[in-house]
Amino acid sequence: MYDAWILSIGNELLIGRVVNTNAAWLARRLTVLGYRVARIVAVPDVPEEIVDVVRTALGRGVRVLISTGGLGPTPDDITAEALALALDRKLELNSEAYEMVRSKYGEGGYAMTPEREKMAWLPRGSRPLPNPVGTAPGIFVEVGRTMLFALPGVPREMEAIYEEHVEPVLRARGPNLHFAERSLRVVGVPEADLSRLIREAMRISDKVYVKSHPKGHEVRGPVVEVHIYASAERREDAEDAVARAEGLLRDALRGHLEDA
Repeated sequence: MYDAWILSIGNELLIGRVVNTNAAWLARRLTVLGYRVARIVAVPDVPEEIVDVVRTALGRGVRVLISTGGLGPTPDDITAEALALALDRKLELNSEAYEMVRSKYGEGGYAMTPEREKMAWLPRGSRPLPNPVGTAPGIFVEVGRTMLFALPGVPREMEAIYEEHVEPVLRARGPNLHFAERSLRVVGVPEADLSRLIREAMRISDKVYVKSHPKGHEVRGPVVEVHIYASAERREDAEDAVARAEGLLRDALRGHLEDA
């Protein structure tokens, strides 16, 4: 099973100051690659909390663990330190990461300081991932069967590192599945009344999954978005499973469908 966990780090997420768009973005990208996102966890900037999640993931043999946040130069950026504790490895100055950080600041005429150097301290055995739009490198380390990636919390930095340096690894070592999806917008039918149809649609294939998302009031104005998706080794099989499930739902819900 190609399970993936997403670990979102930062007090700002837990107090509601920042919406966790990173987790949603990563979950979507991982799903499309065929990974099963089994858990999304948000923790504060506390080493023990990070250590607990990382060790639990490693103990369960999770295939992929991606964390976001806590790689910057300020005192509350403690992800690298926490990873070293979780992996029982020494935190050390990584020469490759140091050159990445030094070069970025050098472009702007800034000298290295202890705070900037902090971003180049990684758990022993880690590989720094170049940050094309920011200063803090990402971190890649493998432990047993688990690929662990630590990415910055700034969305555009996280996305850039993921697309350039994480996704190629995940594609090469992942399930190599094709993903297909479609959505229906159902009006005038309470979600509870869709349950039977959804179960029938999911019986069409073990590759297909159907999920309902209520958008209106269950009784006074029911509006439900139905998301149909499937993963399979062959693109045709994934698309066929989705098409057959969609066909069953469309036949049963004639007169209640709008474009999603």
